[in-house]
Amino acid sequence: MDKHQEVIEMIKKPEARKRIGIIKTQIIREGKTIYGARRINTPQDGVDIVKGLYQYADREMMIVLSLDSKNAPVALEIVSVGTVNACLVQMRELFKHSILNNATSIMCFHNHPSGIPEPSREDINITKRIDEAGKLLGIWLLDHIIIGEDNSYVSMQERGLVKNGYQKLNLF
Repeated sequence: MDKHQEVIEMIKKPEARKRIGIIKTQIIREGKTIYGARRINTPQDGVDIVKGLYQYADREMMIVLSLDSKNAPVALEIVSVGTVNACLVQMRELFKHSILNNATSIMCFHNHPSGIPEPSREDINITKRIDEAGKLLGIWLLDHIIIGEDNSYVSMQERGLVKNGYQKLNLF
């Protein structure tokens, strides 16, 4: 039997080579929280929702707030917990939550345990990557906010590092 005939036989009668899983994706809600604003109109609205989660944090944490088309929060997830001065963020992990919740936009938050919310070069770079990935997925990054101590924060959108964040939805 020549090679051509072998290929035809393989196509007609394929041999099982590897088992693959048949899966079902399901969202399991772990709880609910009450928040004040019905819509996110400003960076402060988002900070008010997440600031309690950072109150006693001794390490950096990345949180994603998923929003619907009216900018109402639909879900919140702690995406990553890092060290005292770094937090590893993978785009697939960051957006998985938003895709599963049918979000049209997100706000990202992370803290600086030092208490000083000034963005580092890494913070600026990850913000740009999140914004670019979101555009590809059709999930807009409204803002990436760094939380400090004593209710201080820095909005990357207000610093011009997220282009047209809130303006895309005509909120400001």
